[in-house]
Amino acid sequence: MSGIVEDGLEKRFIDMTYPSKSGAQLLIDSLKEQGVDLIFGYPGGAIMPVYDVLPGSGLKHILGRHEQGCAMAAIGYARATGKVGTCLATSGPGATNLVTGIADAYLDSVPVVFITGQVPSDLMGTDAFQEVDIFGITLPVVKHSYIARDPADIPGMVEEAYYIAAEGRPGPVLIDLPKDVANATTTKRHRWRPYPKVKPKMGSSEHIKICEDMMRAAKKPLFYIGGGIAQGDGVKELRALVERTEIPVVSTLKGLGAMPSDHPHFLGMLGMHGLKAANFAVQEADLLIVAGARFDDRATGKLDTFAPHAKIIHMDIDIAEINKLRKADIWLEGSLKKNLAALNPGKSNADDWRKLCYGRRAEFAVDYNAPGDNVYAPKLLHDLTRRAPENAIITCDVGQHQMWVAQHCYFDDPKDHITSGGLGTMGFGMPAGLGAQLGCPERTVITVSGDGSIMMNIQELATLNRYQIPLKIVLLDNGVLGMVRQWQEVFFDENYSEVDLYDNPDFAEVARAFQIDAFTVTKRSEVDAGIDKLLAAKKPILMHVKISASENVWPLVPPGRSNADMMER
Repeated sequence: MSGIVEDGLEKRFIDMTYPSKSGAQLLIDSLKEQGVDLIFGYPGGAIMPVYDVLPGSGLKHILGRHEQGCAMAAIGYARATGKVGTCLATSGPGATNLVTGIADAYLDSVPVVFITGQVPSDLMGTDAFQEVDIFGITLPVVKHSYIARDPADIPGMVEEAYYIAAEGRPGPVLIDLPKDVANATTTKRHRWRPYPKVKPKMGSSEHIKICEDMMRAAKKPLFYIGGGIAQGDGVKELRALVERTEIPVVSTLKGLGAMPSDHPHFLGMLGMHGLKAANFAVQEADLLIVAGARFDDRATGKLDTFAPHAKIIHMDIDIAEINKLRKADIWLEGSLKKNLAALNPGKSNADDWRKLCYGRRAEFAVDYNAPGDNVYAPKLLHDLTRRAPENAIITCDVGQHQMWVAQHCYFDDPKDHITSGGLGTMGFGMPAGLGAQLGCPERTVITVSGDGSIMMNIQELATLNRYQIPLKIVLLDNGVLGMVRQWQEVFFDENYSEVDLYDNPDFAEVARAFQIDAFTVTKRSEVDAGIDKLLAAKKPILMHVKISASENVWPLVPPGRSNADMMER
Protein backbone atom coordinates (compact mmCIF):
# COMPACT_ATOMS: atom_id res chain seq x y z
CA MET A 1 0.00 0.00 0.00
CA SER A 2 1.35 3.42 -0.91
CA GLY A 3 -0.35 6.56 0.25
CA ILE A 4 -0.80 9.84 -1.62
CA VAL A 5 -2.86 12.22 0.46
CA GLU A 6 -3.30 15.90 -0.26
CA ASP A 7 -5.17 18.50 1.72
CA GLY A 8 -8.13 20.45 0.43
CA LEU A 9 -10.35 19.24 -2.38
CA GLU A 10 -7.61 17.80 -4.60
CA LYS A 11 -7.78 14.13 -5.56
CA ARG A 12 -6.51 11.94 -2.72
CA PHE A 13 -5.99 8.23 -3.02
CA ILE A 14 -4.32 5.19 -1.58
CA ASP A 15 -2.78 2.74 -4.05
CA MET A 16 -3.91 -0.80 -3.22
CA THR A 17 -3.18 -4.11 -4.93
CA TYR A 18 -5.99 -6.57 -5.64
CA PRO A 19 -6.78 -9.36 -8.11
CA SER A 20 -6.68 -8.17 -11.71
CA LYS A 21 -9.99 -6.83 -13.04
CA SER A 22 -11.09 -4.86 -16.07
CA GLY A 23 -12.29 -1.29 -15.87
CA ALA A 24 -15.78 -2.46 -16.79
CA GLN A 25 -15.83 -5.00 -13.97
CA LEU A 26 -14.52 -2.40 -11.55
CA LEU A 27 -17.35 -0.09 -12.61
CA ILE A 28 -20.00 -2.72 -11.90
CA ASP A 29 -18.38 -3.65 -8.59
CA SER A 30 -18.22 0.01 -7.61
CA LEU A 31 -21.88 0.61 -8.44
CA LYS A 32 -22.83 -2.26 -6.16
CA GLU A 33 -20.65 -0.82 -3.40
CA GLN A 34 -22.65 2.43 -3.67
CA GLY A 35 -25.88 0.53 -3.08
CA VAL A 36 -27.10 0.80 -6.67
CA ASP A 37 -29.83 -1.76 -7.30
CA LEU A 38 -31.36 -0.50 -10.53
CA ILE A 39 -29.83 0.85 -13.73
CA PHE A 40 -31.69 2.38 -16.66
CA GLY A 41 -29.81 2.06 -19.91
CA TYR A 42 -29.36 1.26 -23.57
CA PRO A 43 -26.31 -0.60 -24.95
CA GLY A 44 -24.06 0.27 -27.88
CA GLY A 45 -20.54 -0.14 -29.17
CA ALA A 46 -18.45 1.95 -26.79
CA ILE A 47 -20.28 0.83 -23.65
CA MET A 48 -20.35 -2.84 -24.68
CA PRO A 49 -17.56 -3.93 -22.29
CA VAL A 50 -19.77 -2.84 -19.38
CA TYR A 51 -22.77 -4.72 -20.76
CA ASP A 52 -20.51 -7.75 -21.18
CA VAL A 53 -19.95 -8.00 -17.42
CA LEU A 54 -23.46 -6.90 -16.41
CA PRO A 55 -25.15 -10.34 -16.60
CA GLY A 56 -24.82 -12.19 -13.32
CA SER A 57 -23.77 -9.04 -11.46
CA GLY A 58 -26.92 -8.90 -9.35
CA LEU A 59 -27.76 -5.44 -10.70
CA LYS A 60 -31.18 -5.07 -12.28
CA HIS A 61 -31.01 -3.36 -15.65
CA ILE A 62 -34.08 -1.79 -17.26
CA LEU A 63 -33.79 -1.54 -21.03
CA GLY A 64 -35.51 1.64 -22.15
CA ARG A 65 -36.31 2.20 -25.81
CA HIS A 66 -34.54 5.56 -26.12
CA GLU A 67 -31.73 7.05 -24.07
CA GLN A 68 -33.86 10.09 -23.25
CA GLY A 69 -36.49 7.74 -21.83
CA CYS A 70 -33.77 6.06 -19.75
CA ALA A 71 -32.64 9.43 -18.40
CA MET A 72 -36.17 10.49 -17.44
CA ALA A 73 -36.78 7.11 -15.80
CA ALA A 74 -33.64 7.54 -13.69
CA ILE A 75 -34.88 11.00 -12.67
CA GLY A 76 -38.30 9.62 -11.73
CA TYR A 77 -36.64 6.86 -9.69
CA ALA A 78 -34.42 9.37 -7.88
CA ARG A 79 -37.24 11.79 -7.11
CA ALA A 80 -39.61 9.11 -5.85
CA THR A 81 -37.09 7.23 -3.71
CA GLY A 82 -34.71 9.96 -2.58
CA LYS A 83 -31.81 7.79 -3.81
CA VAL A 84 -29.28 8.60 -6.52
CA GLY A 85 -30.48 7.43 -9.94
CA THR A 86 -28.20 5.65 -12.40
CA CYS A 87 -28.29 5.79 -16.20
CA LEU A 88 -26.06 4.08 -18.76
CA ALA A 89 -25.59 4.87 -22.47
CA THR A 90 -23.08 4.51 -25.24
CA SER A 91 -21.02 7.16 -27.02
CA GLY A 92 -22.08 9.55 -29.76
CA PRO A 93 -25.86 9.65 -30.23
CA GLY A 94 -26.35 7.53 -27.12
CA ALA A 95 -24.66 10.22 -25.07
CA THR A 96 -26.27 13.18 -26.84
CA ASN A 97 -29.70 11.60 -26.38
CA LEU A 98 -29.08 11.92 -22.63
CA VAL A 99 -28.45 15.67 -22.74
CA THR A 100 -32.08 16.74 -22.25
CA GLY A 101 -32.36 14.40 -19.26
CA ILE A 102 -29.09 15.67 -17.79
CA ALA A 103 -30.28 19.27 -18.18
CA ASP A 104 -33.63 18.37 -16.61
CA ALA A 105 -31.88 16.85 -13.60
CA TYR A 106 -29.61 19.88 -13.30
CA LEU A 107 -32.39 22.48 -13.36
CA ASP A 108 -34.52 20.49 -10.90
CA SER A 109 -31.56 19.53 -8.65
CA VAL A 110 -32.00 15.76 -9.01
CA PRO A 111 -29.16 13.38 -8.06
CA VAL A 112 -28.44 11.10 -11.02
CA VAL A 113 -25.12 9.60 -12.14
CA PHE A 114 -24.95 9.33 -15.94
CA ILE A 115 -22.33 6.91 -17.29
CA THR A 116 -21.47 7.10 -20.99
CA GLY A 117 -19.23 4.97 -23.12
CA GLN A 118 -16.59 6.77 -25.15
CA VAL A 119 -14.39 5.87 -28.10
CA PRO A 120 -10.90 4.56 -27.20
CA SER A 121 -8.57 7.15 -25.71
CA ASP A 122 -6.24 7.27 -28.73
CA LEU A 123 -9.20 8.13 -30.99
CA MET A 124 -10.61 10.89 -28.82
CA GLY A 125 -10.41 14.18 -30.67
CA THR A 126 -10.17 12.57 -34.12
CA ASP A 127 -13.87 12.69 -35.04
CA ALA A 128 -14.00 8.92 -34.76
CA PHE A 129 -17.18 6.96 -35.41
CA GLN A 130 -19.77 7.80 -32.74
CA GLU A 131 -17.45 10.22 -30.99
CA VAL A 132 -18.71 13.39 -29.37
CA ASP A 133 -17.21 15.43 -26.57
CA ILE A 134 -20.00 14.70 -24.11
CA PHE A 135 -17.79 16.03 -21.30
CA GLY A 136 -17.67 19.43 -23.02
CA ILE A 137 -21.27 19.38 -24.25
CA THR A 138 -22.66 18.87 -20.75
CA LEU A 139 -20.37 21.19 -18.78
CA PRO A 140 -23.11 23.82 -18.25
CA VAL A 141 -25.66 21.27 -16.98
CA VAL A 142 -23.75 18.98 -14.62
CA LYS A 143 -22.72 19.37 -11.03
CA HIS A 144 -19.46 17.55 -11.78
CA SER A 145 -18.01 15.36 -14.53
CA TYR A 146 -15.16 12.93 -15.15
CA ILE A 147 -13.30 11.24 -17.99
CA ALA A 148 -11.80 7.94 -16.83
CA ARG A 149 -8.17 7.60 -17.92
CA ASP A 150 -7.01 4.71 -15.76
CA PRO A 151 -9.13 1.70 -14.72
CA ALA A 152 -7.56 1.90 -11.26
CA ASP A 153 -9.29 5.28 -10.80
CA ILE A 154 -12.79 3.89 -11.35
CA PRO A 155 -13.65 2.73 -7.79
CA GLY A 156 -12.75 6.09 -6.27
CA MET A 157 -14.32 7.99 -9.14
CA VAL A 158 -17.64 6.21 -8.73
CA GLU A 159 -17.61 6.65 -4.96
CA GLU A 160 -16.98 10.35 -5.31
CA ALA A 161 -19.56 10.75 -8.10
CA TYR A 162 -22.37 9.37 -5.95
CA TYR A 163 -21.27 11.50 -3.02
CA ILE A 164 -21.23 14.69 -5.09
CA ALA A 165 -24.58 13.94 -6.76
CA ALA A 166 -26.34 13.72 -3.38
CA GLU A 167 -24.53 16.16 -1.11
CA GLY A 168 -25.66 19.74 -0.56
CA ARG A 169 -27.84 20.88 -3.44
CA PRO A 170 -28.20 17.64 -5.44
CA GLY A 171 -27.54 17.38 -9.15
CA PRO A 172 -26.36 15.21 -12.05
CA VAL A 173 -22.82 13.87 -12.38
CA LEU A 174 -21.32 12.49 -15.60
CA ILE A 175 -18.70 9.74 -15.93
CA ASP A 176 -17.34 9.28 -19.47
CA LEU A 177 -15.64 5.90 -19.89
CA PRO A 178 -13.40 5.32 -22.94
CA LYS A 179 -13.65 1.81 -24.34
CA ASP A 180 -9.96 1.00 -23.89
CA VAL A 181 -10.15 1.99 -20.21
CA ALA A 182 -13.20 -0.26 -19.79
CA ASN A 183 -11.31 -3.16 -21.39
CA ALA A 184 -7.98 -2.61 -19.66
CA THR A 185 -7.13 -4.72 -16.61
CA THR A 186 -5.35 -3.65 -13.47
CA THR A 187 -4.39 -4.94 -10.07
CA LYS A 188 -4.37 -1.42 -8.64
CA ARG A 189 -7.21 0.38 -6.92
CA HIS A 190 -6.85 4.10 -6.45
CA ARG A 191 -9.28 4.37 -3.56
CA TRP A 192 -9.93 8.07 -3.46
CA ARG A 193 -10.70 9.08 0.05
CA PRO A 194 -14.19 10.59 -0.15
CA TYR A 195 -14.62 14.12 1.02
CA PRO A 196 -15.64 14.04 4.67
CA LYS A 197 -19.33 14.61 5.16
CA VAL A 198 -19.50 18.23 6.23
CA LYS A 199 -21.93 19.07 8.97
CA PRO A 200 -24.55 21.25 7.26
CA LYS A 201 -24.30 24.93 8.04
CA MET A 202 -27.13 26.84 9.58
CA GLY A 203 -27.82 30.43 10.41
CA SER A 204 -26.14 32.00 13.40
CA SER A 205 -28.10 32.39 16.62
CA GLU A 206 -27.99 36.15 16.03
CA HIS A 207 -29.54 35.81 12.58
CA ILE A 208 -32.12 33.35 13.88
CA LYS A 209 -33.17 35.90 16.51
CA ILE A 210 -33.43 38.69 13.90
CA CYS A 211 -35.65 36.47 11.76
CA GLU A 212 -37.86 35.66 14.74
CA ASP A 213 -38.20 39.37 15.56
CA MET A 214 -39.18 40.13 11.97
CA MET A 215 -41.79 37.35 12.02
CA ARG A 216 -43.26 38.68 15.27
CA ALA A 217 -43.41 42.26 13.98
CA ALA A 218 -44.97 41.44 10.61
CA LYS A 219 -48.66 42.19 10.11
CA LYS A 220 -48.89 40.30 6.82
CA PRO A 221 -46.30 37.49 6.92
CA LEU A 222 -46.25 34.74 4.32
CA PHE A 223 -44.22 31.58 3.72
CA TYR A 224 -43.04 31.16 0.12
CA ILE A 225 -41.74 27.60 -0.22
CA GLY A 226 -40.04 25.68 -3.02
CA GLY A 227 -38.50 22.39 -4.02
CA GLY A 228 -35.60 22.84 -1.62
CA ILE A 229 -37.87 21.87 1.28
CA ALA A 230 -38.08 18.26 0.11
CA GLN A 231 -34.50 18.10 -1.09
CA GLY A 232 -33.32 19.40 2.26
CA ASP A 233 -35.49 16.90 4.18
CA GLY A 234 -37.28 19.81 5.81
CA VAL A 235 -40.94 18.88 5.32
CA LYS A 236 -41.55 17.90 8.94
CA GLU A 237 -39.79 21.00 10.23
CA LEU A 238 -41.67 23.31 7.87
CA ARG A 239 -45.03 21.91 8.91
CA ALA A 240 -44.15 22.25 12.59
CA LEU A 241 -43.07 25.88 12.08
CA VAL A 242 -46.27 26.68 10.22
CA GLU A 243 -48.29 25.13 13.05
CA ARG A 244 -46.32 27.17 15.62
CA THR A 245 -46.72 30.47 13.79
CA GLU A 246 -50.01 29.96 11.90
CA ILE A 247 -48.54 31.95 9.02
CA PRO A 248 -50.16 31.30 5.61
CA VAL A 249 -48.16 29.42 2.97
CA VAL A 250 -47.82 29.59 -0.83
CA SER A 251 -45.80 27.17 -2.92
CA THR A 252 -43.93 26.92 -6.19
CA LEU A 253 -44.66 24.07 -8.61
CA LYS A 254 -41.86 21.96 -7.13
CA GLY A 255 -42.82 22.83 -3.58
CA LEU A 256 -46.29 21.28 -3.87
CA GLY A 257 -46.85 18.62 -1.24
CA ALA A 258 -44.50 20.15 1.32
CA MET A 259 -47.74 21.34 2.89
CA PRO A 260 -50.75 19.03 2.38
CA SER A 261 -53.00 20.46 -0.30
CA ASP A 262 -55.94 20.80 2.12
CA HIS A 263 -53.91 22.17 5.03
CA PRO A 264 -55.79 25.06 6.69
CA HIS A 265 -52.80 27.42 6.28
CA PHE A 266 -52.03 26.53 2.65
CA LEU A 267 -53.20 28.94 -0.07
CA GLY A 268 -51.92 27.00 -3.10
CA MET A 269 -49.42 27.53 -5.88
CA LEU A 270 -48.32 31.04 -6.81
CA GLY A 271 -47.14 32.44 -10.12
CA MET A 272 -48.15 32.45 -13.77
CA HIS A 273 -50.87 29.85 -13.28
CA GLY A 274 -51.07 30.25 -9.52
CA LEU A 275 -54.30 30.42 -7.56
CA LYS A 276 -55.79 33.85 -6.96
CA ALA A 277 -55.64 33.65 -3.17
CA ALA A 278 -51.93 32.78 -3.34
CA ASN A 279 -50.98 35.52 -5.80
CA PHE A 280 -52.95 38.21 -3.99
CA ALA A 281 -51.34 37.22 -0.69
CA VAL A 282 -47.84 37.55 -2.14
CA GLN A 283 -48.56 40.98 -3.56
CA GLU A 284 -49.86 42.30 -0.24
CA ALA A 285 -47.48 40.60 2.20
CA ASP A 286 -45.16 42.71 4.34
CA LEU A 287 -42.81 39.80 5.05
CA LEU A 288 -41.88 36.87 2.79
CA ILE A 289 -40.22 33.92 4.50
CA VAL A 290 -38.64 32.21 1.50
CA ALA A 291 -37.58 28.61 2.09
CA GLY A 292 -35.99 26.53 -0.66
CA ALA A 293 -37.29 28.74 -3.46
CA ARG A 294 -35.29 30.79 -5.95
CA PHE A 295 -37.56 33.58 -7.24
CA ASP A 296 -38.03 31.83 -10.58
CA ASP A 297 -39.68 33.97 -13.26
CA ARG A 298 -42.70 31.65 -13.51
CA ALA A 299 -43.32 32.21 -9.80
CA THR A 300 -42.61 35.93 -9.59
CA GLY A 301 -43.99 37.41 -12.79
CA LYS A 302 -42.41 40.81 -13.39
CA LEU A 303 -39.71 40.70 -10.75
CA ASP A 304 -39.69 44.37 -9.76
CA THR A 305 -43.42 44.17 -8.99
CA PHE A 306 -43.19 40.93 -7.00
CA ALA A 307 -44.14 41.28 -3.32
CA PRO A 308 -43.46 45.02 -3.52
CA HIS A 309 -44.19 45.72 0.14
CA ALA A 310 -42.38 42.75 1.65
CA LYS A 311 -39.16 42.40 3.54
CA ILE A 312 -37.37 39.15 2.67
CA ILE A 313 -36.03 36.34 4.84
CA HIS A 314 -34.34 33.86 2.49
CA MET A 315 -33.31 30.33 3.49
CA ASP A 316 -31.41 28.11 1.05
CA ILE A 317 -28.64 25.53 1.07
CA ASP A 318 -27.13 27.13 -2.04
CA ILE A 319 -25.65 30.53 -1.23
CA ALA A 320 -25.61 31.33 -4.96
CA GLU A 321 -29.41 31.61 -4.91
CA ILE A 322 -29.45 34.22 -2.15
CA ASN A 323 -29.49 37.81 -3.46
CA LYS A 324 -29.33 36.48 -7.03
CA LEU A 325 -32.67 37.88 -8.15
CA ARG A 326 -34.16 39.58 -5.09
CA LYS A 327 -32.14 41.21 -2.35
CA ALA A 328 -32.82 39.61 1.02
CA ASP A 329 -33.04 41.66 4.20
CA ILE A 330 -31.54 38.70 6.01
CA TRP A 331 -30.71 35.15 5.06
CA LEU A 332 -30.07 31.80 6.67
CA GLU A 333 -27.65 29.77 4.60
CA GLY A 334 -27.35 26.01 4.86
CA SER A 335 -29.61 23.25 6.13
CA LEU A 336 -33.28 24.11 5.72
CA LYS A 337 -34.10 21.32 8.11
CA LYS A 338 -32.01 22.87 10.88
CA ASN A 339 -32.93 26.48 10.18
CA LEU A 340 -36.66 25.77 10.09
CA ALA A 341 -36.41 23.80 13.33
CA ALA A 342 -34.48 26.60 15.03
CA LEU A 343 -37.07 29.30 14.32
CA ASN A 344 -39.59 29.69 17.14
CA PRO A 345 -41.16 33.15 17.10
CA GLY A 346 -44.47 31.95 18.52
CA LYS A 347 -47.87 32.48 16.97
CA SER A 348 -47.92 35.34 14.50
CA ASN A 349 -49.89 38.39 15.58
CA ALA A 350 -51.73 38.59 12.24
CA ASP A 351 -55.32 37.53 12.81
CA ASP A 352 -56.75 40.03 10.32
CA TRP A 353 -54.28 38.88 7.68
CA ARG A 354 -55.17 35.24 8.21
CA LYS A 355 -58.87 36.06 7.98
CA LEU A 356 -58.29 37.93 4.70
CA CYS A 357 -56.16 35.16 3.15
CA TYR A 358 -58.44 32.29 4.12
CA GLY A 359 -61.52 34.26 3.14
CA ARG A 360 -60.08 34.72 -0.33
CA ARG A 361 -59.24 31.05 -0.56
CA ALA A 362 -62.90 30.25 0.05
CA GLU A 363 -64.13 33.05 -2.23
CA PHE A 364 -61.99 31.92 -5.16
CA ALA A 365 -62.46 28.17 -4.67
CA VAL A 366 -62.80 26.26 -7.94
CA ASP A 367 -66.29 25.50 -9.19
CA TYR A 368 -66.11 22.02 -10.67
CA ASN A 369 -69.67 22.10 -12.00
CA ALA A 370 -68.74 23.07 -15.54
CA PRO A 371 -71.63 23.08 -18.04
CA GLY A 372 -72.06 20.60 -20.88
CA ASP A 373 -71.38 16.91 -21.43
CA ASN A 374 -67.67 17.21 -22.24
CA VAL A 375 -65.08 15.87 -19.83
CA TYR A 376 -63.89 18.71 -17.59
CA ALA A 377 -60.21 17.95 -17.01
CA PRO A 378 -59.81 19.86 -13.70
CA LYS A 379 -62.66 17.89 -12.11
CA LEU A 380 -61.37 14.59 -13.47
CA LEU A 381 -57.92 15.23 -11.98
CA HIS A 382 -59.38 16.45 -8.69
CA ASP A 383 -61.58 13.37 -8.36
CA LEU A 384 -58.78 11.02 -9.46
CA THR A 385 -56.38 12.04 -6.70
CA ARG A 386 -59.12 12.11 -4.09
CA ARG A 387 -60.00 8.52 -4.93
CA ALA A 388 -56.45 7.24 -5.44
CA PRO A 389 -54.61 5.54 -2.56
CA GLU A 390 -53.30 7.95 0.05
CA ASN A 391 -49.64 7.70 -0.97
CA ALA A 392 -50.17 7.70 -4.75
CA ILE A 393 -47.51 9.36 -6.90
CA ILE A 394 -48.44 11.61 -9.82
CA THR A 395 -45.87 12.11 -12.58
CA CYS A 396 -46.69 14.67 -15.19
CA ASP A 397 -45.69 15.92 -18.59
CA VAL A 398 -45.59 19.57 -19.60
CA GLY A 399 -48.43 21.71 -20.90
CA GLN A 400 -51.95 22.61 -19.84
CA HIS A 401 -52.43 19.28 -18.08
CA GLN A 402 -49.32 20.00 -15.98
CA MET A 403 -50.88 23.19 -14.65
CA TRP A 404 -54.25 21.50 -14.09
CA VAL A 405 -52.46 18.83 -12.04
CA ALA A 406 -50.73 21.52 -9.97
CA GLN A 407 -53.97 23.42 -9.40
CA HIS A 408 -56.43 20.59 -8.82
CA CYS A 409 -54.67 17.43 -7.62
CA TYR A 410 -54.16 16.59 -3.97
CA PHE A 411 -50.61 16.07 -2.66
CA ASP A 412 -49.62 15.09 0.86
CA ASP A 413 -45.85 14.91 0.26
CA PRO A 414 -43.44 16.49 -2.25
CA LYS A 415 -42.40 13.04 -3.50
CA ASP A 416 -46.05 12.49 -4.53
CA HIS A 417 -45.66 15.07 -7.33
CA ILE A 418 -42.98 14.54 -9.97
CA THR A 419 -42.90 16.91 -12.92
CA SER A 420 -40.33 18.72 -15.03
CA GLY A 421 -40.13 22.14 -13.43
CA GLY A 422 -37.09 24.13 -14.50
CA LEU A 423 -36.63 22.71 -18.01
CA GLY A 424 -40.29 22.03 -18.80
CA THR A 425 -39.56 18.83 -20.72
CA MET A 426 -42.31 17.35 -22.86
CA GLY A 427 -42.07 13.56 -22.89
CA PHE A 428 -41.03 13.49 -19.22
CA GLY A 429 -44.14 12.01 -17.61
CA MET A 430 -44.32 8.40 -18.77
CA PRO A 431 -40.63 7.43 -18.38
CA ALA A 432 -40.48 9.29 -15.06
CA GLY A 433 -43.58 7.36 -14.01
CA LEU A 434 -42.09 3.99 -14.84
CA GLY A 435 -38.93 4.93 -12.96
CA ALA A 436 -40.96 6.01 -9.93
CA GLN A 437 -43.02 2.81 -10.08
CA LEU A 438 -39.91 0.61 -10.19
CA GLY A 439 -38.43 2.55 -7.27
CA CYS A 440 -41.65 2.35 -5.24
CA PRO A 441 -43.35 -0.89 -6.35
CA GLU A 442 -45.73 -0.86 -3.38
CA ARG A 443 -47.25 2.51 -4.36
CA THR A 444 -49.78 3.52 -6.98
CA VAL A 445 -48.13 5.64 -9.68
CA ILE A 446 -50.20 7.65 -12.16
CA THR A 447 -48.84 9.55 -15.16
CA VAL A 448 -50.85 12.47 -16.51
CA SER A 449 -49.88 13.30 -20.07
CA GLY A 450 -51.14 15.19 -23.10
CA ASP A 451 -51.43 14.17 -26.71
CA GLY A 452 -48.46 16.35 -27.62
CA SER A 453 -46.21 15.24 -24.77
CA ILE A 454 -46.86 11.51 -24.92
CA MET A 455 -45.67 11.32 -28.52
CA MET A 456 -42.23 12.53 -27.46
CA ASN A 457 -41.39 9.28 -25.64
CA ILE A 458 -44.26 6.99 -26.61
CA GLN A 459 -41.78 4.18 -27.30
CA GLU A 460 -41.56 3.60 -23.54
CA LEU A 461 -44.90 1.81 -23.76
CA ALA A 462 -42.71 -1.10 -24.89
CA THR A 463 -40.73 -0.81 -21.63
CA LEU A 464 -43.93 -0.86 -19.60
CA ASN A 465 -45.03 -4.01 -21.40
CA ARG A 466 -41.68 -5.81 -21.24
CA TYR A 467 -41.40 -5.46 -17.46
CA GLN A 468 -45.15 -5.33 -16.77
CA ILE A 469 -44.73 -2.10 -14.84
CA PRO A 470 -48.23 -1.29 -13.50
CA LEU A 471 -48.14 2.40 -14.40
CA LYS A 472 -51.54 4.04 -14.81
CA ILE A 473 -51.60 6.61 -17.64
CA VAL A 474 -54.22 9.34 -17.99
CA LEU A 475 -53.87 10.84 -21.45
CA LEU A 476 -55.75 14.13 -21.90
CA ASP A 477 -56.25 14.50 -25.65
CA ASN A 478 -57.50 17.83 -26.99
CA GLY A 479 -56.06 17.40 -30.48
CA VAL A 480 -53.77 20.44 -30.17
CA LEU A 481 -50.61 21.64 -28.47
CA GLY A 482 -52.80 23.08 -25.75
CA MET A 483 -50.56 25.55 -23.95
CA VAL A 484 -49.12 26.95 -27.17
CA ARG A 485 -52.64 27.23 -28.60
CA GLN A 486 -53.80 29.09 -25.48
CA TRP A 487 -50.99 31.62 -25.79
CA GLN A 488 -51.68 32.06 -29.50
CA GLU A 489 -55.34 32.67 -28.66
CA VAL A 490 -54.62 35.20 -25.91
CA PHE A 491 -51.44 36.94 -27.07
CA PHE A 492 -51.15 36.32 -30.85
CA ASP A 493 -54.61 37.28 -32.13
CA GLU A 494 -55.75 33.65 -32.49
CA ASN A 495 -53.09 32.96 -35.11
CA TYR A 496 -53.01 29.20 -34.52
CA SER A 497 -49.68 28.37 -36.10
CA GLU A 498 -48.63 24.69 -36.18
CA VAL A 499 -50.57 23.56 -33.12
CA ASP A 500 -53.26 21.41 -34.73
CA LEU A 501 -52.72 17.70 -34.04
CA TYR A 502 -55.66 16.62 -36.21
CA ASP A 503 -53.73 13.55 -37.39
CA ASN A 504 -53.19 12.06 -33.93
CA PRO A 505 -53.53 8.29 -33.86
CA ASP A 506 -56.14 6.50 -31.78
CA PHE A 507 -54.04 6.39 -28.64
CA ALA A 508 -55.98 3.50 -27.12
CA GLU A 509 -55.25 1.46 -30.25
CA VAL A 510 -51.59 2.47 -30.08
CA ALA A 511 -51.38 1.28 -26.49
CA ARG A 512 -53.05 -2.00 -27.36
CA ALA A 513 -50.52 -2.47 -30.17
CA PHE A 514 -47.88 -2.41 -27.41
CA GLN A 515 -50.01 -4.97 -25.52
CA ILE A 516 -51.04 -2.36 -22.95
CA ASP A 517 -54.66 -2.40 -21.78
CA ALA A 518 -56.42 0.81 -22.84
CA PHE A 519 -59.85 2.41 -23.08
CA THR A 520 -61.32 5.75 -24.15
CA VAL A 521 -63.50 8.22 -22.24
CA THR A 522 -65.36 10.84 -24.28
CA LYS A 523 -68.20 12.01 -21.99
CA ARG A 524 -68.41 13.31 -18.45
CA SER A 525 -70.82 10.50 -17.57
CA GLU A 526 -68.06 7.96 -18.31
CA VAL A 527 -65.43 9.49 -16.03
CA ASP A 528 -66.30 7.80 -12.72
CA ALA A 529 -66.30 4.32 -14.23
CA GLY A 530 -63.07 5.16 -16.05
CA ILE A 531 -61.34 6.19 -12.82
CA ASP A 532 -62.54 2.98 -11.15
CA LYS A 533 -61.14 0.87 -13.99
CA LEU A 534 -57.85 2.76 -14.00
CA LEU A 535 -57.25 2.45 -10.25
CA ALA A 536 -58.28 -1.21 -10.14
CA ALA A 537 -55.76 -2.27 -12.82
CA LYS A 538 -52.88 -4.49 -11.70
CA LYS A 539 -50.97 -4.11 -14.97
CA PRO A 540 -50.03 -1.11 -17.11
CA ILE A 541 -53.10 0.68 -18.40
CA LEU A 542 -53.93 3.81 -20.41
CA MET A 543 -57.10 5.87 -20.05
CA HIS A 544 -57.49 7.96 -23.21
CA VAL A 545 -59.61 11.02 -22.35
CA LYS A 546 -61.02 13.26 -25.05
CA ILE A 547 -61.36 16.89 -23.96
CA SER A 548 -62.22 20.16 -25.69
CA ALA A 549 -59.46 22.06 -27.47
CA SER A 550 -60.98 25.37 -26.35
CA GLU A 551 -60.59 24.68 -22.63
CA ASN A 552 -57.79 26.83 -21.20
CA VAL A 553 -55.86 27.08 -17.93
CA TRP A 554 -56.92 29.93 -15.67
CA PRO A 555 -55.86 32.15 -14.02
CA LEU A 556 -53.01 33.33 -16.27
CA VAL A 557 -50.51 36.08 -15.50
CA PRO A 558 -49.39 37.58 -18.82
CA PRO A 559 -45.61 37.67 -19.35
CA GLY A 560 -43.98 40.83 -18.07
CA ARG A 561 -46.89 41.61 -15.75
CA SER A 562 -47.37 41.61 -12.01
CA ASN A 563 -48.85 38.51 -10.37
CA ALA A 564 -51.77 40.71 -9.34
CA ASP A 565 -52.72 41.13 -13.03
CA MET A 566 -54.37 37.76 -13.50
CA MET A 567 -56.46 37.00 -16.56
CA GLU A 568 -59.48 34.80 -15.96
CA ARG A 569 -61.88 32.72 -17.99
